[in-house]
Amino acid sequence: MRGGEAKRRGRWGEDLVAADLKRKGFCILARGYHSRYGEIDIIAANEQYLCFTEVKLRKSEAFAPAWAFVDTRKQERLRITAEIFLSEHPELKQQPRFDIAEVYAPRGTLAAEANIIYWENAF
Repeated sequence: MRGGEAKRRGRWGEDLVAADLKRKGFCILARGYHSRYGEIDIIAANEQYLCFTEVKLRKSEAFAPAWAFVDTRKQERLRITAEIFLSEHPELKQQPRFDIAEVYAPRGTLAAEANIIYWENAF
């Protein structure tokens, strides 16, 4: 898969998760937030939580569930990036948490629907 195609698919999965979070009452604060340590796909907040969400898009979980690709190295990079975001936004007082959104789309972006499994407090 070419880099541009992978980015387009990833963005599509992130769009689905962002829309799902909005339906659940979250406000999307940032998407694709970058630091020199890594990227956080979606940062969303409601009155209680500030969610740093990693989105993983797969056609199926035949090889492994999508959450399994968020290994300890990736988790550490997400934590450091979240700390940088928090230092830039001291006004945010919600409880931070790290979530993983698994998006399964057997037909890729051609799918009319995708199955989203959302893991709160994943790590």
